[in-house]
Amino acid sequence: MIKTGIIGAGMISPSGIEGFQKSGIAEVLAIADKDEAHAQERAQEYGIPRVYGSAEELLADKDIEVVYVALPNKFHVPVSLAALEVGKHVICEKPMAMDLAEGRKLVEALQKYRSNGRDLKFMIGQNQRFNADSQKIKYLAEQGYFGELYHAKAFWRRRCGVPKKGTWFGSRELAGGGCILDIGVHMLDLALFIMNNFDAESVSGASYSKLAHRGIGFGGWGMGEDRNIPFDVDDLSCALIKLKGGATVALDVSWASHSEHDDFHNVDFYGSEAGAQCYPAKVFTFDKLLCSNVDVELKSGDTAESAFAGLPIRYPDCDRFAHFVRAVRNEEELCVKLEESLEVQRILDAIRESARTGREVRLDT
Repeated sequence: MIKTGIIGAGMISPSGIEGFQKSGIAEVLAIADKDEAHAQERAQEYGIPRVYGSAEELLADKDIEVVYVALPNKFHVPVSLAALEVGKHVICEKPMAMDLAEGRKLVEALQKYRSNGRDLKFMIGQNQRFNADSQKIKYLAEQGYFGELYHAKAFWRRRCGVPKKGTWFGSRELAGGGCILDIGVHMLDLALFIMNNFDAESVSGASYSKLAHRGIGFGGWGMGEDRNIPFDVDDLSCALIKLKGGATVALDVSWASHSEHDDFHNVDFYGSEAGAQCYPAKVFTFDKLLCSNVDVELKSGDTAESAFAGLPIRYPDCDRFAHFVRAVRNEEELCVKLEESLEVQRILDAIRESARTGREVRLDT
């Protein structure tokens, strides 16, 4: 059994604990949080034997092979680097970093370790890639079913979904950004992954904070009491990303908005031979379409439960943590490449820069 440790006992931590435990090949040996009482509660809930009051204490535990970094964005890179330095494999929450410069530090560190013969695994836990429906759309894209995928509309719209007032999510110092770095990163990554194109040439973005700073639109995510942390990040952001080869991605995300749906996310794909959406998986065509490389006929409006049932699933656990420990055992190749996460970070930086300046940001110069 691979022995794992959880750094951070917040609301996202159970996804890692449960993912490791359900994998059948890993156990959660320890959990750490600066609020040690909170870590004790998580430990009791999930039967975790060791509890630490800091990341440093957990990283000093020589029994732990894999760590899950589930901390505010500001600490993703420094804690990941510290874990790698002592020989731990790392799966880290999104976003990769506060900015591109930080992300490059991770790349440089891993290149150094690998050149010295240390086969350390590192992955950003982009959970949307592991959803069964998105895996099926990815499979069809790889088979050429859609022809040229030339446009995607990626969105995650929440009506009242701003994390709890006073938590770190609303702080630019601790989070780096708001909804664009929290949920926008998921849909952007999924769109680029399925299109197999992370090479952005230009970005035009806009960000707004029209509701949350007035105390409107808060939901139930996040832990801790209101600590008078000012809300100074975006509650709605949008962007147009132009990719090498002429393809485009329209990204639209909100934590708070006067909209119909309380929580609605998807990616719509437009191809030269067919289109698709991810949730639930559907294919759209003018007529019946059968790609010679796909052994199941898909019709317009078919769902994952019907025609998609026979499509292969590359990651049958449909869980990023189970996948990661299998990759540590060299049973699977890492799904989320470090270089891809760096390009996603580059685009996120460009969105924020474009929003700040009101100008398009060129990335191909």
